[in-house]
Amino acid sequence: MAKIVRFKKTGGPEVLAIDNIPDREPSPGEVRLKVKAIGLNRAEVMLRQGIYHEKPVFPSRIGYEASGIVDAVGDGVTKVNLGERVSTIPSFELSQTRQGVYGDSAIIPASIITSNPENLSPSEEAAIWMSFLTAFGALVYYGKLTANDTALITAASSSVGIAAIQVAKACGAKVIATTRYSDKKSAISSFGADCVIATEEEDFLKSVDKFTHGKGARLVFDPIAGPILGQLCSATSHYGTIFEYGALHTGKTEYPLMPMLAKSLTITGYQVLDFVTDPTRFAKAKKYIFEGISSGELKPVIDRIFPLSEIVEAHRYMESNLQCGKIVVTV
Repeated sequence: MAKIVRFKKTGGPEVLAIDNIPDREPSPGEVRLKVKAIGLNRAEVMLRQGIYHEKPVFPSRIGYEASGIVDAVGDGVTKVNLGERVSTIPSFELSQTRQGVYGDSAIIPASIITSNPENLSPSEEAAIWMSFLTAFGALVYYGKLTANDTALITAASSSVGIAAIQVAKACGAKVIATTRYSDKKSAISSFGADCVIATEEEDFLKSVDKFTHGKGARLVFDPIAGPILGQLCSATSHYGTIFEYGALHTGKTEYPLMPMLAKSLTITGYQVLDFVTDPTRFAKAKKYIFEGISSGELKPVIDRIFPLSEIVEAHRYMESNLQCGKIVVTV
């Protein structure tokens, strides 16, 4: 029997339950993963709440990101070996509600698993791909960030935010990072940010203006949206780009037409699930991440590790916003 996390209605963390269900063999093109660690992401919270772009079908599985060992392969799978240590790649090819990886076993498309950099623990292996792929795609592949640029990274204490700081510094860029309160400023600075702004306690726009000498940031990397989008336009340099990769603000987001026109800005919707579907793009990202981890410029930051039996508490902790880094669940 496999221990699988499922939920039968949308709601808070308490709707998650561990069910014992018969394990099965993978179908053609699939592999079965003996899960060792699971990386938690906001997308899973949104699925559980019923506000994600994929809608749950009950009883719904959940989860994009896991590391583990291949213990069965389906017909037609040739590039994966039994016993191989791998991680899952967040992709449109995986349906959370049908193939989610929360549990001790997951059957997933062979096309969305990958080898890992050497010398990482299972928890670290479950903490690298969503974070660093998201940051690489926006800042490096599309944004072409350079040492002459300033990047503005909001929600900087998240695992993606911390990865974005590391990626931007590896490019040689200056980094402005935001967090709501000052209790996380020291930690965010330690990850490489040059300027950290506590937006609930400091004047955000004055701080950006002072740091950039009135020029603003060429690239903005934001998962919040909502009312902050207008402020981000004001904090962006002329001809700059704002990458919106999330929707943490669950209310209405109004398009800031006049601020965008005034500076000839580009506001781009971006998500990693689409970015990784192109093999060429993914190959470049994987090479970049492997080299960055090998050199020490990139390093997964884990805030806290929960056992699978405490999956409800792990989701509660994610929603508390107390974390600074990745939340991992081990099996």
